[in-house]
Amino acid sequence: MTETWLHYPSIPKPAKDVPNILLVLTDDVGFGACSTFGGLIPTPNLDAVAARGLRYNAFHTTAMCSPTRAALLTGRNHHSVGFGAISNYSVDAPGYTSVLPKGAATVARVLRDHGYDTAMFGKNHNTPEWEAGPLGPFDRWPLGQGFNYFYGFNAAQTDQFSPALVENLNPVRPPQDPDYHLDRDLSDRAAHWMRMQKALRPDHPFFIYWAPGTLHEPHQAPKDWISRFAGAFDMGWDKAREQVFARQQSMGVIPPHATLTARPPYIPAWDGLPADERAFSSRQMEVAAAQLAHFDHQFGRLLSEIEAAGQLDNTLILFIQGDNGACQEYQHGNTNYDLYGIVTETPADMIPKRDLVGGPDYHGTYAPGWGWAMNAPLPESKQIASHLGGIRNGLVVSWPKGIAARGEVRGQFGHVIDIAPTIYEIIGLTLPEEVDGHPQMPLEGVSLAYSFADPAAPEQHSEQYFEMLGNRGLYQQGWMASTIPERPPFGETSGLQPLSYAWGLYDLTQDWSQSTDIASDHPAKLAAMRARFEDLVTRFKLAPIANDQVARLNHRFRPKALTGSGARTYPAGETRYRSSSFPEIVPGWKGRADLDVTETGAAAAILALGSRFGGATMAVADGVPVFTLNPTGREADLVILRGPALAPGAHQVEVVFAPGLPSRVTMTVDGLEAASALADKFPSPMNPESFVGQGLIDAPPLSAAKGCRLRAFVVTQGAA
Repeated sequence: MTETWLHYPSIPKPAKDVPNILLVLTDDVGFGACSTFGGLIPTPNLDAVAARGLRYNAFHTTAMCSPTRAALLTGRNHHSVGFGAISNYSVDAPGYTSVLPKGAATVARVLRDHGYDTAMFGKNHNTPEWEAGPLGPFDRWPLGQGFNYFYGFNAAQTDQFSPALVENLNPVRPPQDPDYHLDRDLSDRAAHWMRMQKALRPDHPFFIYWAPGTLHEPHQAPKDWISRFAGAFDMGWDKAREQVFARQQSMGVIPPHATLTARPPYIPAWDGLPADERAFSSRQMEVAAAQLAHFDHQFGRLLSEIEAAGQLDNTLILFIQGDNGACQEYQHGNTNYDLYGIVTETPADMIPKRDLVGGPDYHGTYAPGWGWAMNAPLPESKQIASHLGGIRNGLVVSWPKGIAARGEVRGQFGHVIDIAPTIYEIIGLTLPEEVDGHPQMPLEGVSLAYSFADPAAPEQHSEQYFEMLGNRGLYQQGWMASTIPERPPFGETSGLQPLSYAWGLYDLTQDWSQSTDIASDHPAKLAAMRARFEDLVTRFKLAPIANDQVARLNHRFRPKALTGSGARTYPAGETRYRSSSFPEIVPGWKGRADLDVTETGAAAAILALGSRFGGATMAVADGVPVFTLNPTGREADLVILRGPALAPGAHQVEVVFAPGLPSRVTMTVDGLEAASALADKFPSPMNPESFVGQGLIDAPPLSAAKGCRLRAFVVTQGAA
């Protein structure tokens, strides 16, 4: 007898035998980084998946992370869904709000409505900054976008040893384990969730989206993994790139006519660097390699769990190795991401820190020469959407039960917007006309399923625009029209307008690696493609195209998490405040702690903004109030103010930053001046979060307090 429910809400039933789906997206990994695509970093588990399936060597992303993720999850172009740039660069224009529209339901939401159990692990960079704080709203957090479970972080990056973790909607502390590393934690969590899902609903398939922070800065890896790569990159980036190219040729992951593009003038020759700089830079690359190899190991652990559950043959694996090309954003690399916009590190600054590279006291990335090498054989890098080094990433597809081909390469053009349509076709799903009453935008990608069985199948994604921060391109049936990047000095991001860039033209059918500009030979072709690009500007909401990142970062029309004006009273507790929901420390800032002291020698954590790499703290230690301004993580820039010992009773400890530069910082205790100093540097506004009282980063929890209780912390916003 068939069971019929008259009043209960219906539970979606999956179609018979549809596959589980594991979608993996790594971060800032170039086309030529991993061994699966000829790189020098061993990724044996991804190699094994590729041997059971297909490698795509002409698959493309958007050149930056938030836009790629928005396009991946929706199947629409990134401007179409409000992510013309990363969420931190949101502006008040339809293609740039960083607000996913209700008419672009994610693949997770659509799959959930068709019987899939859905979970996300790792990086979420698609929540508007002003909605990422403790008040939400939460409909644009992962749980509001179709995922039934989320474990990861809501930011561009996080510390692998001390991450800013969220479980579902709630901040959580990482385990207090000296051997903790986020990628291992994510693998453990994903495996546990998968086992739980199969125990509860074995007749339902799972959809797991795993987006680690690897290989975005900070590059951090376990010591034993770093040691495996000692000396592995002493040859330098010039020879490393040549070796990658030779491997790619011998493996057949690039076509025979591909060429190795030349080193650009802004990257120095390896052999011209001083010996100590080469040694330090080699160490940075060893750490990056260790981190990616370590993630591959964690990926393999999850695969083993899926296989042990008897699910591997009917699991569709879609692994995108990088959300854009490898990074070339700093002239020499760096040791502390939080210095961006405050201090430019030189090799002389960094070389003494060689022994810290990759560990808990390192928060940096490698020199641009290594990013260039990891993008082999392609030109340019992350952020540069006009050239293949910024937008071409390796894709591996495996589904043993449904794809007969093994270990083959596919060369058809593909784009990140093609993933959702591919999934929908495989499971026989038609995109719903409405979701929650919202009419759905048409998909803009093309399913790749046509290419599974036939390496020579005609390409079905025949046209695709690219745009990121002023760099533009158009792919059209094998041709690529591209603006020629205009690069500012490293560390500078303003002053590039107007956007009158020159354009180049490339025949990718004969010049796979975009090495030779043939615009002068085909002026009519280039003119037609440029005219077509202008048509697409309107169609896909690209306007206004701009290249000034600083203006976007400080966009005055962006909504704010902090509304109103005047003093704000923050209660003591475990609430995590994102940078957008806690007043930034700048000249004019005031912070006052209202304390109850019950014994001499009291101790309490009061405030922690940012982390040890850049921020500020206030505490009571041995009965003495202490305020520390740590704008750069460097001892030379510390400003430390200490007050008198606090006797039992009620007290007010206030810190005031006077307007102007340098700013005089003054501590008062119960209205009397106790200490002052000058400050000329201030913590980066990119610091992910702040705490008041319990739950502090790099400080004891409130439960460790002794004879001191924080009633409230009162903050007055400083000048802009």
